[in-house]
Amino acid sequence: MGPTPEVLEKFRKKAEIVSAIVSEVDSMAQAIAYTVDLCAQKEACQLLMSGCEETLSDKGKDLCELKEWGKIIAAPALNDADMAELLKQAAERQISVIKDGMRSHLAGIDIGFTVADYGIGETGSLVIDSSSEELRLATMVSEIHVAVIPKSRIRATAEDMYAELKGFMSQKPNYLAFVTGASRTADIERVLALGVHGPLELHILILEDK
Repeated sequence: MGPTPEVLEKFRKKAEIVSAIVSEVDSMAQAIAYTVDLCAQKEACQLLMSGCEETLSDKGKDLCELKEWGKIIAAPALNDADMAELLKQAAERQISVIKDGMRSHLAGIDIGFTVADYGIGETGSLVIDSSSEELRLATMVSEIHVAVIPKSRIRATAEDMYAELKGFMSQKPNYLAFVTGASRTADIERVLALGVHGPLELHILILEDK
């Protein structure tokens, strides 16, 4: 049973208040097309290195010239069928797709593409079982996080999924992430900064799954 229209609208509004971009999609193929288009339109994630403005050795100059990577979408938890569709669409736009080896891309990836386990209407939050390090890193070092949430898995409150949350947390090891909006902090002189501890943008795609 899916959420009531009121819960769905509240989820959307609460997510947008914290700068998430919320859209609805009819299929995973459409969600993948949205993600590939978004990646194609953005500038490639850049490896920013200090000191490149100084007089450097030849080796140092070579390293500074490698600041820009090709575009990369990381989808570590995607099933085989959806991964095949993502690989097909990404190849047409000359975008690389990775499923593992996130530690080799800690300088940043363009888009982390995930499927959330649950959504919480009262806060506009996503619940993602991030026990996999690959999934955890993909959602933390990406410039943009695109998360698909099946409509039927959006609940009004966290209390409404008590049994499910208890099940997640009883597994060992476990790392359950509650994602609310893009990464933000105001620690430095109370100036709000986005993307300091994670993605600059969060795109939520509500998947029609009835």
